[in-house]
Amino acid sequence: MNADITARVQRLVENVEQVVFGKHDVVKLCVVGLLARGHILIEDVPGIGKTTIAQGIARSIDCTFSRIQFTSDMLPSDILGVSILDHKTNDFKFRSGPVFANVVLADEVNRTPPKTQSALLEAMSEYQVSVDGKTHALPRPFIVMATQNPIEYEGTYTLPESQLDRFILRVEIGYPPAEDELRIMRRRNPLKALEDLKPVLTGQGLLELQDHVGDITVEDAVARYMLAIVQATREHEQIQLGASPRGALLFYEACQARALVEGRDFVTPDDVKHMTVPVLGHRILVRSRGADLATAARERERVLLEILKRIPVPV
Repeated sequence: MNADITARVQRLVENVEQVVFGKHDVVKLCVVGLLARGHILIEDVPGIGKTTIAQGIARSIDCTFSRIQFTSDMLPSDILGVSILDHKTNDFKFRSGPVFANVVLADEVNRTPPKTQSALLEAMSEYQVSVDGKTHALPRPFIVMATQNPIEYEGTYTLPESQLDRFILRVEIGYPPAEDELRIMRRRNPLKALEDLKPVLTGQGLLELQDHVGDITVEDAVARYMLAIVQATREHEQIQLGASPRGALLFYEACQARALVEGRDFVTPDDVKHMTVPVLGHRILVRSRGADLATAARERERVLLEILKRIPVPV
């Protein structure tokens, strides 16, 4: 593995950890999503640092950033933009919305109705938006980092399966260790730390790292191991809907990206095990659903870990 590439990835991880304490594995998982050209769904209870980690990653990359606070009265035009009549030319001009940025933070994305949520579908899958019959390309790189609360149901709308499938990873943060929570208490003002955070990577630099992901070697036995896991989600007796071929493709790319983050130029079965729940967990439907998103997530994780125990690991 090229030492310069490894150093750049490590600098990005360390920079984000200046504002996110005690969550080394979570930060690395988010960086995996970035390098795999994927969008990231951060799901956890309020006050755990979902917005902080998203803003920390955005500020670590020297490119345009936009934050959209989703609400129940938001319209698709509030995200995509709108065509406005120019009285001087008597023609319509497109005024771009906040989605036209390199890194878009969709905060509390499940607080807006399905019609508005679906406005992101084309942007997330095709890197473009269509307004009034015209297509407008989005800047590259383009990353959506969305947050949602898995517990609260009042005033929220469940994300449709088609939109969940656009996220390469679903990430949980969890509570920090005691010593790190003490650091958070003593820091007092996280906004000041975010404002002082300097970028360590350019947008072009991120694109170059993303290109290197495709160079990571995946041996045939490891690729077949991934495929066996994906196919098992379609055959398991407790799973109503298994992972799609798009999920299989993103699973493959996420494993390559994890190898890059770990400083290797080849994928190991351990990479596959680590990426199974984050990549496939939100892509399956289990028959016994929980009362809330958090409980349902635990059930999906249990089934996926059971699948991993059943499938032989390649040597």
